[in-house]
Amino acid sequence: MLTRTESEQRIARLQDGLKEKGVDAALFIYPIDIYYFSGTRQNSVLFVPAEGKPRLMVRKSYFRAQGESVIDDTRPFPSSKEFPSLFPPQVKRIGFTFDVAPVQQYQYYARLLPGVEFVDISSLNRELRSVKSKLELERMRESGTRLCGVFKEIPGFLKEGMRELDLAAEFEYRLRKAGGEGYVRMRAYNQELFQGLAVSSGAGNPGFFDGAVTGRGLSNASPHGASTDTIQANVPVLVDYTGVFNGYIVDMTRMFVVGRLAPELERAFATSLQIQQHLAENLKPGAVCEELFAQAAGIAESAGLARNFMGAPGENAKFVGHGVGLELDEFPVLAQGFKSPLQEGQTVAIEPKFVLPGLGVVGIENTFAVAREGGVKLTDLADDIVCV
Repeated sequence: MLTRTESEQRIARLQDGLKEKGVDAALFIYPIDIYYFSGTRQNSVLFVPAEGKPRLMVRKSYFRAQGESVIDDTRPFPSSKEFPSLFPPQVKRIGFTFDVAPVQQYQYYARLLPGVEFVDISSLNRELRSVKSKLELERMRESGTRLCGVFKEIPGFLKEGMRELDLAAEFEYRLRKAGGEGYVRMRAYNQELFQGLAVSSGAGNPGFFDGAVTGRGLSNASPHGASTDTIQANVPVLVDYTGVFNGYIVDMTRMFVVGRLAPELERAFATSLQIQQHLAENLKPGAVCEELFAQAAGIAESAGLARNFMGAPGENAKFVGHGVGLELDEFPVLAQGFKSPLQEGQTVAIEPKFVLPGLGVVGIENTFAVAREGGVKLTDLADDIVCV
């Protein structure tokens, strides 16, 4: 549960940002943003003035929101005629999250509030949310512990000849039994994800998903994740899953094989571990994201694996780490062009992976918290390849 004190601290930080940008108020319509500030994910709209108390207006369920929301002024959503009267006349510029607001919704609120200028506060909102509080870090640590517990069970059911889909189903069954919520929220447009992927021979298939590994999936309408391909001896098996508990996501990958891996794959995996170690050691406040990405790419190049880094040659993803929290694709991003310095309390999934056509896919992924001494591992399980 979100505490009133923590909600007030988050809103105060938002209000400071609004004042700095000369914005009179913020209007949130995206559910997970509303949850972050209010503690409820019910269908509602959150109004936060740059000065004064916030107001949560609930469409459904007002009954449930009353019990969950820590916003004192939680009320039913007003009629269209009443809505404009709830906004003080001095509110002329309202912040809106253009990154996720459909045009239809923007036009709806623009009609309700004629004369008001809507300005984009997407970056402000994402930057605020990227820095996790002590409570959030505790939740993510718990998510990591539970997800690691499911990964530990894989050697007990991974077998040669089983389908990728069967491996995924066995994993997802246990993840759900462990309390996994399954809601893998992503902010980016045109991205979809069903919890994660368990892939082997189908791992190298390129696809729409903005990551190093996509998998073949089950159809052209669902071209991501496990396929019906069978798991063969001496072929790498990559299991990459999110764990979502109490709303908070961690992301991790481990490697398995029935038998042994080819030397080229073992060398590529060792390079993945080298990159992860370097990035984790340098995951400190002030480190610049694009510089960390360049360093990772440099290690891959020195190993002769630049073409295979973060995807099949020509299909390479342009990052090596991404923020996680209430969404899978939060700030910061360890990517070229992301010039922001890291801040203490941010949480990043570091995932150096290599795709070697004809041989398979290898890599590692763990979720870390940015700290003064370097990254603190939240998915604390041995990184070794597991041979079964």
